[in-house]
Amino acid sequence: MKYRASHRSRLAASDITPPDRYLSRRALLGAGLGVGLAQAAGGFSSPAFAQSGGAAGASGAVLAFSHNARYSTTEAANSYQDISTYNNYYEFGTEKDDPAIESRSLRTSPWNVTIGGEAEVTGTFALDDILKPHPLEERIYRLRCVEAWSMVIPWVGFPLGDLLKRFRPTSKAKFIEFETLYDPRQMPGQHRNVLDWPYTEGLRIDEAMHPLTILAVGLYGRAIPNQNGAPLRLVVPWKYGFKGIKAIVGIKFLERAPRTTWALSAPGEYGFFANVNPQVDHPRWSQATERQIGSGLFAARRPTLPFNGYAAEVASLYAGMDLRKYF
Repeated sequence: MKYRASHRSRLAASDITPPDRYLSRRALLGAGLGVGLAQAAGGFSSPAFAQSGGAAGASGAVLAFSHNARYSTTEAANSYQDISTYNNYYEFGTEKDDPAIESRSLRTSPWNVTIGGEAEVTGTFALDDILKPHPLEERIYRLRCVEAWSMVIPWVGFPLGDLLKRFRPTSKAKFIEFETLYDPRQMPGQHRNVLDWPYTEGLRIDEAMHPLTILAVGLYGRAIPNQNGAPLRLVVPWKYGFKGIKAIVGIKFLERAPRTTWALSAPGEYGFFANVNPQVDHPRWSQATERQIGSGLFAARRPTLPFNGYAAEVASLYAGMDLRKYF
């Protein structure tokens, strides 16, 4: 059953912890615990390191995968600590550290995914059946948040397009809609009327079929932790992080663009496309520069790159579009 707010919900700015305040608080806590932000840089060493047990502190089943150098950045990945404790996941709370605490009891097995809409093959499938034909690969992607910070994450997953082709979309399928689990018993943030639940996101079908777009099932060589979207999440590295919907239970082929959660809740701040465009500022902060989580509170900011640095691969998807209008 879906929950819809009786009025259009809008998440107030006061509901979100600003990045600088969060980082300041975290640095102080880290100093007391001996876990400062400085440990973040250079947390990744090699695919073999991930396969042999993953990053320090990583848990979950070890995954078998190959490293995809073609689509991986050469930048050093963030530490597992940073990746797993600095999360936007409002189903578990609006503070960055809420998901790591509140998601611990989320049950991710058994897990089903329902395929529907404009496709020849539809129905509900067990996660194992979704994953079976798809060899896993590691890709080290840069991800960008609208709050002007970035991370480098060693995801393990497979191309979304390979999965979608199995369901034989019809000629009417122009968009893909994704839906997150709705279960307030396990996701306490869904008791709050900060967003319309369940969380939904979407892509144009050519974006979904692009080889950079993956469904992730792990990071640092192990099964993805709950707070990062277990057991199945979307990763689209040239878009802002909120497009990376977590805990996916539904995938639907549509003829028209889906009504996505953030585009409905704050249409002046979050557009459907959400391509990283440093020339389009968020109403409450600039998008022109960014700072990588884990680089330290006083690290210099760096210019934000169009399409988050993936322009060579994806800019052609938007030829002729006004990227200020379709943000």
